[in-house]
Amino acid sequence: MHNWKATVPFTIRDYRASDFEALWKIDQACFAPGISYTRWELQTYMGRSGGFTLIAETDERGKESAQEPSQSKEERILGFLVAESTRRRRGHIITIDVRLVARRQHVGSELLELAEERFLAQACGAIQLETAVDNTGALSFYKRHGYNVIKTVPRYYANGVDALVLEKHLRSRF
Repeated sequence: MHNWKATVPFTIRDYRASDFEALWKIDQACFAPGISYTRWELQTYMGRSGGFTLIAETDERGKESAQEPSQSKEERILGFLVAESTRRRRGHIITIDVRLVARRQHVGSELLELAEERFLAQACGAIQLETAVDNTGALSFYKRHGYNVIKTVPRYYANGVDALVLEKHLRSRF
């Protein structure tokens, strides 16, 4: 992983069942109705075979507990990524959600990079993902990370918005 100079120190870990409610609330805050997931949808995606969920949370060890009040579990979670690998050795990023207060702190970049490393370890040759055609921030983010638009899917989201499918080919580092 890169050593980004984030102003909010954070670590990345695997998902625990007790994280679910906080993740669902973050998803609701990050995306408009019709694009955000229902509880059932998010649980289903997170539980898929070959899937994994990564959590970025503040690094509590870096705080001086006497000077700063302890954060709740929900406040410590800065963002998350849900992904899966398919039987055809392709990675699929289902969602990356980062709380507004943690944006531009490289949280999304670190989550994405760790997911790409996991896909490489699983011998995936490429990764695909979808994003709304009007989500210019996400499109810019993914392009900076080497993803290219390969097609448009009309009315992909429940609210009728089209999706762009982006793809990145992975090269083994070994």
